[in-house]
Amino acid sequence: MRLLHTSDWHLGRSFHGVGMLDAQRDFVDQLVFLVEARAVDVVLIAGDVYDRALPGLDVVKLLDDALVRITHAGASVVLTSGNHDSAIRLGFASRLLERGGVHLRTRVEELDVPVVFPLETDANTGDKNSAGEVAIYGIPYLEPRLVAERLGAASANHFDVTLAAVDRIRSDVQRRRESGPVHPVVLAHTFASGGITSDSERDLSIGGLGAVPLDLFEDFAYTALGHLHGRQELAPNVRYSGSPLAYSFSEAMHHKGAWLVDIDASGAVEIEEVRWDAPRALATLRGQLDDLLGSPDHAWAEGAYCQVTLTDAQRPAQAMEKVRTRFPDTLVLSFDPQGAEVRTRTSYSNRLAEAKDDLEVCCGFLEHVRDRRSGDAEEAALREALEAVRLEEGEL
Repeated sequence: MRLLHTSDWHLGRSFHGVGMLDAQRDFVDQLVFLVEARAVDVVLIAGDVYDRALPGLDVVKLLDDALVRITHAGASVVLTSGNHDSAIRLGFASRLLERGGVHLRTRVEELDVPVVFPLETDANTGDKNSAGEVAIYGIPYLEPRLVAERLGAASANHFDVTLAAVDRIRSDVQRRRESGPVHPVVLAHTFASGGITSDSERDLSIGGLGAVPLDLFEDFAYTALGHLHGRQELAPNVRYSGSPLAYSFSEAMHHKGAWLVDIDASGAVEIEEVRWDAPRALATLRGQLDDLLGSPDHAWAEGAYCQVTLTDAQRPAQAMEKVRTRFPDTLVLSFDPQGAEVRTRTSYSNRLAEAKDDLEVCCGFLEHVRDRRSGDAEEAALREALEAVRLEEGEL
C-alpha cells in the first residue's frame, strides 16, 4: 500500500500581504499529478488544512476541488484537524464524505476508530489473512484544557493528553491483532521533541512545554506528523512532511515536499521523498543599498519575493522605492546599520535635554524616527521654518 504524507496546507493563507490561492492551486495540481503517476492509494493530511477557523468561500471551494480530484485520481484521503482549523466545521458531513473515500478524523471520540485498508494477498502464501491490514488513526490537535477530562489524562498538558490518546490507539491495535496482522499508521498534529521550527507556525504552548517525546510513537509502522513547516525525519518511522509552500522567509532554504510511504504485507516500510516545485523563489538579502542595487551576484533574486536588510550606516532616503527598482517584489525591508552595536544608546528624552537649540531638537526628532540624520537641504528647510515662526511670533 502506498501512502502520501502531507500536512499544513494552510489554504487561504497570505504571504506578507500577498494572496497565495493561485500558488496553492498549483500545489494541488502537482499533488493530483503525483497521485496518478505514482499510483498513490491514500493521501494523508495531518492537520492545518485551512489557515483559519472560518475560511473564505473561495478557500472552501479549493479544498472541495482538491478532494474531488484526488479521489477521482484513485486515492482515498485521511484527514485530521490542526490548531488552525475548526475541528467541528472541518468535520462536517464526515459520515457522508466517507462514502466518497474522504475520511475525516477531527473528533476526540474517533481517534481510536481507524480507517482500515486491507493489504493485497501475500504472494508467498496466497493467504489473504496473512497480508493483514493497514489501520490509519487520526489524532487531531488536542487542546489540553478542553480534552484532558474526556481522555482521562493525568493532567491538562500536551504530553498527558497525547499519551492518553496514544494509549487508546494501542489498545485498539492490540484488539485487532487478535484477528490478524495489523500495521498501524498514525496522523498527529503536534510538536514532537527534536523538531525544527520556523517563523510561520503558531506556538502550541508557551515555553516549549507542548513538545511530546518521540517514544510515544515507536510502536507504529509510521507516524505522519503535522504542525512544523519544515520537512524532517525525527526517527525512521516518525516524520514531518512540512508545509507544501513557504509561509515565512525563515523557510527560504526549505525544500518543500512530502513523503511516499510503502507498506508491504510483512509490515516493512519504505519511504521516499518527493518535492513540490515552488511558484516563486524566496530571497533574503543583506548589505548596503548601493551594493545590493549594483552587484551582479543578486541577479537571481530580481524575480523573487525578497526580504531585504540594509546595513548602511545611515538609513537611506526612500529606501523601499530604491530597493524595488531592482527587486520589485520586496515584501519586507528592515535596517541594521553598521556599527549600531557600538553606538551610544540614549533615550529620546535625554537627547532632547541635551539639545542646544530648536533646530537641534527638530533634527534630533528626524534622526530618532528615521534612524537617519537630516541632510543639508532638510536642515535648511527646518531653519527657514523656525525663522518664519519666530518672525510671526515677533509680529504678534
